[in-house]
Order: sequence, then C-alpha cells, then structure tokens
Amino acid sequence: MQTRLHILTLLSMAMALPASAQNATGWFANPKLSGSIQSDILVPTEKTIGTEEISEWALTNTYLDLSLQTNHVDVGGRVEYLDHPLPGYESDFEGWGLANIYVKLHFDKVELTGGNVYEQFGSGFILRTYEERSLGIDNSIMGAKAIVEPLAGVRLKALTGRQRNYWDYNEAWLTGADVELSPDRWLKGMADKGTYLTLGFSWVNKHESQEDIYTDQTHKLNLPENVNAFDVRATLQKGAFSLLGEYAWKTQDPSFDNGYIYKRGDVAMLSASYSKSGLSVLLQAKRSDNMSMRSKRSTSGTSSYINHLPAFTMEHTYALAALYPYATNPDGEWAYQAEVGYRIKKGTPLGGKYGTGLKLNFSYINGIDKQTKDGGERGTDGYTSKFWKWGDGKYYQDINVQLDKKISKSFKLNLMYMNQYYNKTVVEGEGGMIHSNIYVAEGKWRINNKLTLRAEAQYLSTDDDEGDWLYGLVELSVVPHWMITMADMYNSGLTDEHYYQGSLTYNTGAHRIQLGYGKTRAGYNCSGGVCRYVPQTEGFTLSYNYNF
Repeated sequence: MQTRLHILTLLSMAMALPASAQNATGWFANPKLSGSIQSDILVPTEKTIGTEEISEWALTNTYLDLSLQTNHVDVGGRVEYLDHPLPGYESDFEGWGLANIYVKLHFDKVELTGGNVYEQFGSGFILRTYEERSLGIDNSIMGAKAIVEPLAGVRLKALTGRQRNYWDYNEAWLTGADVELSPDRWLKGMADKGTYLTLGFSWVNKHESQEDIYTDQTHKLNLPENVNAFDVRATLQKGAFSLLGEYAWKTQDPSFDNGYIYKRGDVAMLSASYSKSGLSVLLQAKRSDNMSMRSKRSTSGTSSYINHLPAFTMEHTYALAALYPYATNPDGEWAYQAEVGYRIKKGTPLGGKYGTGLKLNFSYINGIDKQTKDGGERGTDGYTSKFWKWGDGKYYQDINVQLDKKISKSFKLNLMYMNQYYNKTVVEGEGGMIHSNIYVAEGKWRINNKLTLRAEAQYLSTDDDEGDWLYGLVELSVVPHWMITMADMYNSGLTDEHYYQGSLTYNTGAHRIQLGYGKTRAGYNCSGGVCRYVPQTEGFTLSYNYNF
C-alpha cells in the first residue's frame, strides 16, 4: 500500500508541477517534462527455462522514468514493474514499485541532490554507482550529494547514504568525498601551450555493523566496522597525447568474496593514448588485488558493489566474438590492452577510392602472484603477493584485426579476424581453456534512398567446449519506419542445435516497437567486465521504447 502511495505521489507531482511552473519565475521557471518508457516482454513457448518451470504466460521488465527540469529545481523518479521478470535475474530482483526518486537544486557553482544519487570517483576503483538494466544493476545510494566549484579549476564532491539492494537498502552507511584540481586553469602558460593537467583525490568510508561470521564452530571473527578506501590520480593532456595514472587502496575488508581474509586491497592503472587525423593509439595496464568492495560483506552475485573494476578487453558486438566474454576477476589480475587504429588515405593503392580503415586490438589478462599465508584460511591475511610477479596462468587473451572499406557509393564491407583464449574455469568455475579462431564478414548495401540491406557471416572454430559455431544475419531497413531481421546461430560441433531469431521493428518519432520470435542460447551477458548468466529461452518477444 505504501509503495502504491509513493507511485501516485510521483505521478501527481509530475502532472502538477508543469502546470504550476508555467507561470512561475525564478527557481521554478522554464519547466520541461521529459521521460521514457521501456518494456521488454517474453511470451515463452518453452516453459522450462534453465532449471525453473515458468507458470506465467508472459514475463516482463518494464520501466517508467519521469523528470521535471526547471531553472534551479529538478524532480524525478522511476517506477519499475518487475513482478514477473525476464529470465536470468537474481531472485531479489523480482518486485515492483518506486525504485528511484530525487530532488536536485542546481546553481552556477553548486548542485545539491537528495534521494537516489549516482556518482563515480575517478575510474570507479573505489566508487561507482550506476544503472545497467541488461545486467539487473542499480546500486544507487539513497541519501544526499553535493557538488561545489568554489574556485576556477576546483571541483568538490561529497555524498552519504545507504546503497540500494534491489527492493531494499543495505544497512551499511556509505560516505565519500572527491576533489579534482585543474592547475591549467590557474597557470595561463599551460593552456596557451595546449597542456592540460587534472589531479584527483578520493575517499570512501563504509560503516557496517558486526555479523556472526565464524572461523569454526567456536571462534567468531572480529570484523572491522569501518572500511576506508582512497584513490589518487593524474591526467595529463598535451596536444594529441594523453596520459592517465591512477592508484587506489582499501583497508581490511573481510567478505564473502575474498573468503573473509584480512589482506588489504589495491589497484593501479596506467593508460596512454595518442590521437590525430588518421591515427589512434591506446596502451593500458592494470593490476588489481583483492579490490572487491560491497556495502554488504556477506553478499554474492552482482548486487551491492560499491566500486567498479573495468575490464581491459574489447567489448565485441558481433555474436560469435562475444560468445565467450571476459568478466573482471575481483580477486586480482594483471590486465593489458593495446589498440592501434589507422586510416589509409583515399587515392593511395591500399586506400582506394574511398580510403580504408584498419584496427588492431590486443588484450591479455593474467593472474597475480599469490603465496599462501597462515594457511590462507578465513580470519588470516590469506596470502602475500609480489607486485610485479605474475601468478597462476592466463585468464584471457584476444588478438583481433578489423578492416572497414567502402567498395562503392552504395556498398561497405567490414572484415574481422580474432584469435581468443578464454579460461572458462577462472571466469565461470569450470570448463578449462578454450582456444578459438573467429572470422567475421559484414556487408552493407544501400539499394536506394529507402532500402538498405545488411548481412553478416561469422564462423568460430575451436576444438574445445562445444566446438565450432556458425552465424548468419540478414537485415533489411525500409526508411523511415521498418526493419526486418533474421538470424541463426548454429552449433556444428557438439549439440547440432540452431538458435534462430526473427524480428520486425517499427520506428515512428520517439516510439520504437519490435516484435520477434526466436530461441536464445544459454550464456553470459556482459558489460564493462560485469556479467549476468542468461538461461536458454524460446518464445515471442515484444519490446516498446518511448522517449519524450
């Protein structure tokens, strides 16, 4: 009853505020109402999904976002209907109600927010709250946040509150502060020479009460009620060159993730990039050790993370290239990524009439050194680790080269080759090392001003896991409203099974509706190194999106 009252209150506010603000001046002047509706529906024809029997005739994830912006006051919220959610989400994901609400005051140099707040300090090593619907993540903080710019080149942030855990809030209290300094705003000579420098310092505290966690039947752990984390970073940009260095560390934080050991955690990253017309270069290295941070120490799964450790791997969009995606290992890893992009000029022998794009990407993830200490059991430091020493083997490797070339005014070709090593035991718990070669060809033909045909052909070759895979897709776009898509993923190795998809999409203005039917393969859906397992499904799908 209380949830329904909150929802009615939000809708009443959304309808009433624009009317009252139209004649207002000052803080509430210039009102603008915006929002979105997203609804994804599955009508399963196969009622056994994973290990569960589905009794409902339809499953849906539905979201309604509303936001009212005025000169100095913003009000917004989100209603979610997840009472019969799509497959693969954690059990606590189910429910419905007002999931997010906030009020924001904003002026030239001050911004104050109360309610559900999102924030990221630096690269997110000690704090990142965000929403990612495909993964079922919304780890916002219910509390207050302030952003102040007291001087040119000085930006201060502070926040406090409790973190959302699906339809509840964890008991731990989170408090944090961040300062960013831009010396180039004070030193005129730096900006005149095209040199820009940003320095950042962050702190986060988690205050969490004791729990009854035992080393054995008689000895209870004395858990730290305060865990502190710190982050320092610097970004230097000079012309086409940019360099980022960042280091973060945390105090003792025994949790379910690390087996309740008392070792401190840290993460270090160095990233350099160079970009100019026709050429881009990216080099990155990261070492993390015991840096899982949650607002509830006994939690597992994808919820309650305070921080985020980005995966230094390319996020592939092609189906077979994304068949074995890497999930960041919070226990510790050495991660490297290098990427070079080059545009061969048109009119040259290799560039041809329209030019040719080449991109080479390399990602490599390895375990860190771990030497067991005090038996490695809960209640001890667990292990020691030498910073520069590698540990227990390769977790992931990806070498891929891509070529895009416009053959004529109406036809464009994309080609990709990828060599991948995926340690399924490390990422998923079992399965060993999978070594595969992946080939992709994509063509896009603009038939006329109204019709465009796109096609993909993909092949994954491996002697491991389920063996070889084939994938084909054909997509016809009819401007301005229609798109027809047909695809099939076929396992020619172990299962001899087809996973087919067909869909019809209609777009008009801010509305998008898609109707489809198909069978999806069980596997992992990943974004930014965070993954969610999705079981095999078969049935009709309906998606509706509206932005206003």
